[in-house]
Amino acid sequence: MTPKTIVIVGGGFAGTSLAIALEKRLPQGWNATLISEESYTTFNPMLAEVVGAAVFPEHVIAPIRAMLRKSRFIMGRLQQVDVEHRMLKCSTLAGPLDFAYGHLVFAFGQRANLAVIPGSNEHALPLKLVGDAMHIRNRVLQRLARIELCGDADERRALGRFVVIGGGFSGVEVAGSLADFTRSALRYYPRVLATELNVTLLHDGERLLPELPPRLGEAAARSLRASGVDLRLGTRASRIDSRSVELQGAAALATATVIVTIGTRANPLVERLGLATARGRIVTDADGAVPGGNGLWAVGDCAATLNAADGQLSPPTAQFAVAQAEQLAANLLAHIEGRPTRAFHHVSRGSMATTGHHKGVGLAFGLPLTGMPAWLLWRAYYLMRMPTLGRKLRIWVEWTWSLFFPLDITHLRFTRTAEVDTEVEWAVASPLRPRPL
Repeated sequence: MTPKTIVIVGGGFAGTSLAIALEKRLPQGWNATLISEESYTTFNPMLAEVVGAAVFPEHVIAPIRAMLRKSRFIMGRLQQVDVEHRMLKCSTLAGPLDFAYGHLVFAFGQRANLAVIPGSNEHALPLKLVGDAMHIRNRVLQRLARIELCGDADERRALGRFVVIGGGFSGVEVAGSLADFTRSALRYYPRVLATELNVTLLHDGERLLPELPPRLGEAAARSLRASGVDLRLGTRASRIDSRSVELQGAAALATATVIVTIGTRANPLVERLGLATARGRIVTDADGAVPGGNGLWAVGDCAATLNAADGQLSPPTAQFAVAQAEQLAANLLAHIEGRPTRAFHHVSRGSMATTGHHKGVGLAFGLPLTGMPAWLLWRAYYLMRMPTLGRKLRIWVEWTWSLFFPLDITHLRFTRTAEVDTEVEWAVASPLRPRPL
């Protein structure tokens, strides 16, 4: 007899939205279990705002337990799946845990792939997690502090150049946030000149934000250039080392900080299961089922699911992850009840991207938006996704308060008492030679 448990692996937009949709409609005797390595959902599109200190880290995460009412939540990592017997094993804080499932849904997104550009793994900073965003923010603040103590003009310029690779949503957003952040922080670093700071965005395409209409990509480019971003279209990075970024057909850029927003790879578990993939995403049938998977399904960024509305692969965005989750919930219920499932079909309501603090571009229900209106709508959307009224209200108050005050420049190290007297590598493995004070 098939166990009456639907297990969802992954606590992102897709996984939590699926669990919420299921727990309201599951038949008698059935239950849902969500497994996630983290106890919270990360609102990844807002990570650039964390980098630029426009929001606090806790503003871009939501506790999973506060989002679920009936579903069981297990904080752990899926290790093995026995598809034939519908059994799985995961590691938890209490040790290994084995249990049976009726249906298993993969919703664990994708990982950063730092092998796209030679040298990225050793010298570049990815932006996928809250920890990445905080590390980049700290690195920027450390660079500013080091410039003040440096007497070599060439080294100061290299320390002050921040290179962002990728002209999609993440690249545009982090470049704009960094430009605003460094400009705002200058008041606190009197020995750093504005001319010594530079944010460079490299994109190998002819326009930014290829997912949006050309006019919005052009509007984003104008907004970034107005903020002082050195925008280089049609430019490909060929190698990254500790001191520079090499460019195809152009002179290398001297820099100590490179942020990479391109390149994704599948969860290692996908390879171990031998599932078919397309561009690192699990191939699914039109209804979200894994072909021949014996109760396996995939949803969200990790799934290569065709959208019946346009015949194209669903883009890895929050909007499509939520829409896929809602459709998959209906398909799982239909499968349980012996009814036909339906192909995924979703017409995009629009897309938005920030280009800095109080600035953005977007397309909402066919209406193009730029500037602060786009930025406000973008924030409103993610505020609506936050669980509980109390959390929404607190974040709204703090966001409104931040409209009228400078960006925060706190460097958070989270030093524990036992570490106070240990030697700290202040420069964080700086690739540039030390200079006397």
